[in-house]
Amino acid sequence: MRKIFKIALIAGVVVIGMSASMSPRNKYFEILKNLEIFSNLYKEINTYYVDDVDPGQLMRTGIDAMMGSLDPFTNYISENEIERYRFMTEGRYNGIGAISEQIDGFVTITELYEGQAADQAGLRPGDKILAVDGKDAVGKTPEEINSVLRGFPGTEVALTISRPGQDSEFDVSLLRTEVQVPNVPYSGMISEGIGYIALTTFTREAGKNVGEALQQLKAENPNLKGLVFDLRGNGGGLLSEAVNVSNVFIPRGELVVTTKGKVREWDRSFNTMGAPIDEEIPLVVLINKNSASASEIVSGVMQDYDRGVLIGQRSYGKGLVQNTREIGYNSKVKLTTAKYYIPSGRCIQSVEYEDGEPVDIADDKRTPFKTRNGRRVLDGGGVKPDIVIDLFTDEAIVNSLLEQHLIFDFVTDYCLGLDSIGAVEGYQFEEFGRFVSFLEEQAFEYDTESEKLLKKFQDAAAREGYELGDHLAELQAEINKSQQSILERNRETIEDLIEKEIASRFYYQRGKIQMGLRNDQEIAEAIALLGDTSRYRSVLAGQ
Repeated sequence: MRKIFKIALIAGVVVIGMSASMSPRNKYFEILKNLEIFSNLYKEINTYYVDDVDPGQLMRTGIDAMMGSLDPFTNYISENEIERYRFMTEGRYNGIGAISEQIDGFVTITELYEGQAADQAGLRPGDKILAVDGKDAVGKTPEEINSVLRGFPGTEVALTISRPGQDSEFDVSLLRTEVQVPNVPYSGMISEGIGYIALTTFTREAGKNVGEALQQLKAENPNLKGLVFDLRGNGGGLLSEAVNVSNVFIPRGELVVTTKGKVREWDRSFNTMGAPIDEEIPLVVLINKNSASASEIVSGVMQDYDRGVLIGQRSYGKGLVQNTREIGYNSKVKLTTAKYYIPSGRCIQSVEYEDGEPVDIADDKRTPFKTRNGRRVLDGGGVKPDIVIDLFTDEAIVNSLLEQHLIFDFVTDYCLGLDSIGAVEGYQFEEFGRFVSFLEEQAFEYDTESEKLLKKFQDAAAREGYELGDHLAELQAEINKSQQSILERNRETIEDLIEKEIASRFYYQRGKIQMGLRNDQEIAEAIALLGDTSRYRSVLAGQ
């Protein structure tokens, strides 16, 4: 019955979509007709279905099916999800100031915001939440726990905690507060005359905070000769803040972005409104595959106006604009209303997807446009950097370590014996052998392509009656040796991840970013480029 219900909903959406070419009167009749069918179906299921159904959950199933037929950025935001939405747009929410994930069946604290309730109460990354206000939390999801932890400021919540390295569990009481997460967690000097600013999200006052960080760098370093602006991993945020951030580097009155959608009256062009902080300083913008939306607007604007050089990997490719609409009972719908176009006229929205993720599009399938200096740039599939750096990593094994939380668990165990790591600049992790031993103790399993093929071959041989036990064992032993070499080949990447995780335990997000700058190939390339004026100018000239 539920399957029929979902099909009926999707069919309703199709009917509405197909009627777009109808006259307004016929279209509204189709909408009203389908709403009545939907309402009657909902009542019948709730009244007569053989088992009891939760009306709210049943409706949520229908809403999710409707949203699932649209693009992945159109979402329903229920009343209990408002705090998460507020955090995404404003960088603040009411809660305890901790990030958590489910690890081995427990909601586990993975990161703390400095000075917030969880931090002040002495909680640590690695702490497992066993109960909330006396109610069992084992097996719950982070979303279920967070819905309880996020509440009115000034109210208390009691947690029962299990801590690695400590035999007995303990209780702690926390006072909920308004948690404010900085969108510019770190700025500073990374080389002689070269400044650095990291922007992690385009929440409110992003432009103001980037501008103030640049002003502070200039005030403290009169000989500032270049800036690295880091948008890697920045998934975007408010369109207005993309304009404000762009305005830090380009003058008043410049076009930043144009939005175009079905409702023509909503089409708009957004221009910079204020005086820039610095429109002359040589600029490098760092992007990667997780730089999306507002990050792509800013990086694309810098490229289109030849204001800075982009370094890294092609960005995500989200050229869609979402707006929120109130739909009653403190709920909202965030829906795609337009596509955005940056100054050259290109839209960077990906047009090919696989498993919900954008797929790289060959350059010869993308439409060319021109920057202000006449450089050739392309639409569709994200923003391509001026200098592409292909980072070496066997993503499969690194992702396996991250997905199984083995780096996190190792650092939790490792830090039990550390009171301090001293200054971030001087710390070096030099016990890779200890990490490898930890993986062996945890029976880390990572199936290479060769091992997957060997298992298939082993199954086929057994079915066909071949006695190949000794030979297969020899091959498996060779593969095991190969796994050790894969770990060693990725040692630099893994050590970097370990060092950043260790730094976050003592210096929070700021320390994690600062630690990561030391061994960063893209940072090194940016510093070298900003130190070579003629090369920097030639890149912007398209030579």
